[in-house]
Amino acid sequence: MLFGIFGLLLGLGLGLWFPGYFPESISAYVGIMLVACADSIIGGLRARALGDYNESVFFSGFFINALLAAGMTYFGQCIDLELEIAAMVVFATRIFQNLAILRRSLLNLNEK
Repeated sequence: MLFGIFGLLLGLGLGLWFPGYFPESISAYVGIMLVACADSIIGGLRARALGDYNESVFFSGFFINALLAAGMTYFGQCIDLELEIAAMVVFATRIFQNLAILRRSLLNLNEK
């Protein structure tokens, strides 16, 4: 837990100290990949709270979701269709569902 907090603080500090900018041509890919990664992280937190966390499932989902989201975005741009909006809706829905489950499990944890 302490290692994760340290990594988060280090990443935030480096991001603020060395601000990076993405070219406009890849900004759609980076945005949808970040949302996909956030979905995987929140899903991992939910699984950890429920006691069924599996590290291999988390890491495979983290990278496969990000690559799949970028692939959908690329394919959508090739056929002139904004598939990243569909992916964003799906990932946002999953994030809110996982947060609701996580919140309920944490609230029930205090009642036991």
